[in-house]
Amino acid sequence: MTTFKKGNVLPDAGGYYGEYGGVYVPECLIGPLQEVTDAYQRISRSADFIAELRYIRKHFQGRPTPVSYCKRLSDQLGGARIYLKREDLNHSGAHKLNHCMGEGLLAKYMGKKRVIAETGAGQHGVALATAAAYFGLECEIHMGEVDIAKQAPNVARMKLLGAKVVPVTFGLRTLKEAVDSAFAEYLKDPVNTIYCIGSVVGPHPFPMLVRDFQEVVGIEAREQFLDMTGGLPEAVTACVGGGSNAMGIFRGFLDDPTALYGVEPLGKGPKTGDHAASMTYGTPGIIHGFKCYLLQDKDGEPLPVYSCASGLDYPGVGPEHCYLKDQGRVQYVTALDTEAIDAFFKLSRLEGIIPALESAHAVAYAMKLAQEMKQGAILVNLSGRGDKDLDYVIENYGFGTPE
Repeated sequence: MTTFKKGNVLPDAGGYYGEYGGVYVPECLIGPLQEVTDAYQRISRSADFIAELRYIRKHFQGRPTPVSYCKRLSDQLGGARIYLKREDLNHSGAHKLNHCMGEGLLAKYMGKKRVIAETGAGQHGVALATAAAYFGLECEIHMGEVDIAKQAPNVARMKLLGAKVVPVTFGLRTLKEAVDSAFAEYLKDPVNTIYCIGSVVGPHPFPMLVRDFQEVVGIEAREQFLDMTGGLPEAVTACVGGGSNAMGIFRGFLDDPTALYGVEPLGKGPKTGDHAASMTYGTPGIIHGFKCYLLQDKDGEPLPVYSCASGLDYPGVGPEHCYLKDQGRVQYVTALDTEAIDAFFKLSRLEGIIPALESAHAVAYAMKLAQEMKQGAILVNLSGRGDKDLDYVIENYGFGTPE
């Protein structure tokens, strides 16, 4: 395999990763986005900011999160060994807090009074509400009505943490519409508010900013895996919706001869159209202020998308992922709902770890890959825990088949 030198050259000055990314927004947003870009470039490099963020990660978030070996699951599959990077043990239950605490700290240094965001599965909403409570900021979370119904525990957490949860009632009432709604609200007061996007998507500088805060996952995982096994994994898998958890762990291994797999939600299958596999079936287009692979109609409008995992049902994907796909450094593959559900139950029963449905997609592909590889090691980014999904899974799939 040809190694890929990540360097620090992307994005370019225009916010592009190759042909993807950029800033496709109304004129009135150019100034506020440039303010965030300039502040981030200046503040994030300061000794005070770095020291405070490191303190937060260690003493509030509980980082570093561990790497766990799945012995029983590996033994049952009879192939490559499977390991998990345990972002489910990050405070608030997912990787999302990595960038939310960074965004909240940036808001504090910029003198902002309010943070606003969208959420799908609710993990980003919970994480941002957590950060807002920590820093004493107002918090407003926009969430589609469909996702509110599926993710009631996370809605309750957001409200308990002091956030205002705004139901989004138009369109399909899921993640794409939540982004639309949150951006519209942000436009009303960009002076006192900072938009804290939930993934490596959106106009520049958001894909860069979220990536940089998530890179800690890959840095930790590489060091931990070397310490644990004396070598590097043959493969790394991570689920991809917008792509923040995947970008975080991939960044640690881009320079290594490790195969990287981004696992998209194939939902009910390609023939049904009920999926959100943007990299697999999309074409370059523009959504939410940036260019990426997009599931779109002949007029360039985003198509309806679906996944059993609310955090993955987005018709676009992060621009850096699109660049890595074109460069051939990362392979983007898929997992069906049924495969993710099977992985959800197997990991729960065999390892005592209940994964988020989003993360279960990465586990599902790792299980398949382990049997194909026969030997070696696979590291899965277990991006979140599945507490939020229990009601949905039990209502639709019961308690699974005992192992």
